[in-house]
Amino acid sequence: MELKNLSRLSSDEILEGSFGIEWESLRAKDDGKLSLSPHPAIFGDKLTNPLITTDFSESQIEIITPTFPTVDEAFDTFSLLSDLVNASLPDDEYLWFQSIPCILPYWDQIPIAQYSDDGIDSQKYREDLAKKYGVKKQMISGVHFNFSFSEEFLKKLYSFENDKMSFKEFKDNVYLKIARNYLRYCWLIIYLTGCSIGSHKSFSHDCIHLMDAQDDFGSYYSTKGPSFRNASCGYKNLKELYPSYNSVSEFVDDINKFIEDGDLSEAKELYTQIRLKPKDPKNLLNSLNNDGIEYIEIRTLDINPFYKCGLVKRDMKFLHLFLIYMLIKDESDYKFWQREAKINEENVAERAYDVSMRLLKDGTEITIKKWAYELINEMFEMCDVLNIYEFDTLNIMLKRILNPNLTYGKKLLKLIKDNGYINTHLNLSMDNKKISVKNLENIDLYSNPLKKYVNIALMGK
Repeated sequence: MELKNLSRLSSDEILEGSFGIEWESLRAKDDGKLSLSPHPAIFGDKLTNPLITTDFSESQIEIITPTFPTVDEAFDTFSLLSDLVNASLPDDEYLWFQSIPCILPYWDQIPIAQYSDDGIDSQKYREDLAKKYGVKKQMISGVHFNFSFSEEFLKKLYSFENDKMSFKEFKDNVYLKIARNYLRYCWLIIYLTGCSIGSHKSFSHDCIHLMDAQDDFGSYYSTKGPSFRNASCGYKNLKELYPSYNSVSEFVDDINKFIEDGDLSEAKELYTQIRLKPKDPKNLLNSLNNDGIEYIEIRTLDINPFYKCGLVKRDMKFLHLFLIYMLIKDESDYKFWQREAKINEENVAERAYDVSMRLLKDGTEITIKKWAYELINEMFEMCDVLNIYEFDTLNIMLKRILNPNLTYGKKLLKLIKDNGYINTHLNLSMDNKKISVKNLENIDLYSNPLKKYVNIALMGK
C-alpha cells in the first residue's frame, strides 16, 4: 500500500474506523490471594451480559466494549465500565491490576468458569484447555484491541489501487499485510507498553526460572525484561505454529491442517499477537473464506497497573497509528520472517533492558534502540505526509526508546524492589479501586452520556 495513495485522503478519513476493547482481570482479596467466589451476581448471567462476563475462570472478569467510530469513545466507555466493575466488587475484593496472577491456590482449587446448559460447550472448551496448558497459565490476563478501517476509507483506497481484484480480496489484503507486518514489529509494542515483570512463587515455574531477582515476600521479578506475559513462558501454543498470511485461503488451509494434526482443537486455539476476525465468529474459518476479514484483534497489551482502568489512552492512540504504519511499511522477502519475529518478540519481552541483547533483522543483528528509532522516525514522516497531528504521542514513545527508565516496566521495577511484587500490585489495585469509587461518586450515572451502558453492565442489580 503506497503512502502517496493514502495522502490523497484527508486525515479524518484515514483515522476513521471501528474500535473496541476487551480486558481481562483477576479478582483478588485484600491479602493478595485469588478470590474463589463465583462471578459477582451484580453483573447478571455471564452468557447474556454483553459487557461484563468471565474469561477462563469464575475469578477472571472480562469487560467487552461495543465498537465505536473513535478511540476516544471506545476508551471513555471502557473507562466507565472498569469503574463500574471495580466499584461493584465487595469491600475486601479488588481487580488485580497486573497481567501475571496474584497469589494462586493449588491448581485444583482454581475455579473454571461455570455455565448453564446453554453454555456447556464453553465450559467444556475451558476444561479441555486446562488439561492441555495447565490451569495456572490460563490465569494470565491482558488487553485486546479490536480495530478495522471504515468501509468508506477502504473503498476509496480500493479505487486508487484496484488491480482487477474484487473489493473483498483488496480488503483482505489490507488486513493480511497489517497482520504480517504487525507480527514482524510487535516487539516494539511489547517494549513500549510492557509491564509484567514479576511473579509470585505460586505461579508457573517456567516463568520464575527466567527471572533474575527475588523479593522478601515469596515472589520473583526480572530486571531485564518488560513483559513476561509475552515471554516464552507466557500463554502460548505448545508447538510453534506458523500459518501462511499470504491469503485468507492459505491461512484457513493451514489452520485446518493444524486441527487435523491435533495441534489445535479448533481455530480459536491459535494464540498469536494478532488475530484475523470474521463476520461470523461461530463459524470462523468458513466465514473468513466466504465473507473475508471483518477486523483484526491485537493481543499484545499488558494490563497497566498505573492507571485505574489498566489501559492508557495515549498508548491506544499510538497503537492506532502503528497499525496505519503497518499498512504502508514495505515488506522484506526474508523467508524465515515468522520464526525471526517470534525470536524478537520473546527476546524483547525477556531481555529488552539488557544492553547486550540483539534483535534479528532479516538474519542480521541490530540493537533494539537503533531499530526502534528507525521505526519511530518513519512514523513521524508518515504523520507529517498524512497531516496526522499526533507528534506529542510519538515524542513520548521516542523518549521511552531513548531512555528505558521511562518505560512502564522500569517504573514497576523500582516499586517491586522497594515493596515486593504482591504488595506493589495490591497497593496499586487498592488505589485504582478508590479512584473508580470516587469517579462514580462525582457523576450522575443516569444523566451521563454513557448511561445506557450502566443498566446493561449491572444487569443483576
